[in-house]
Amino acid sequence: MLDTSQYHAALMHRLRTLDDRMHAIEAELDTPRSSDWEESAVEREGDEVLESLGHNSELEVARIRAALARIRDGSYGTCTVCGEPISEERLEVLPETPMCRVCAAQTS
Repeated sequence: MLDTSQYHAALMHRLRTLDDRMHAIEAELDTPRSSDWEESAVEREGDEVLESLGHNSELEVARIRAALARIRDGSYGTCTVCGEPISEERLEVLPETPMCRVCAAQTS
């Protein structure tokens, strides 16, 4: 049986890191903008990058929460597509992954 404690700890650490990042992004997006037209245009471009980073962070948070739910229900480490075990090597690199390497490659 897979010992999930190390994966749980890694997922929780990443969740805290993403939470900090998302708060920083939100704070940056809430800062007052320059009234200078050229500077404002550059700031808007920066805002688009920050919004994209925020969106990607939200998606990763959702994947992490799903992995934590799988840990709670005892299905963590089992591919959600084929039902085969996910290799520990893959889980060490991508602890939030719901799929084994083969199934992930087929859905890409």
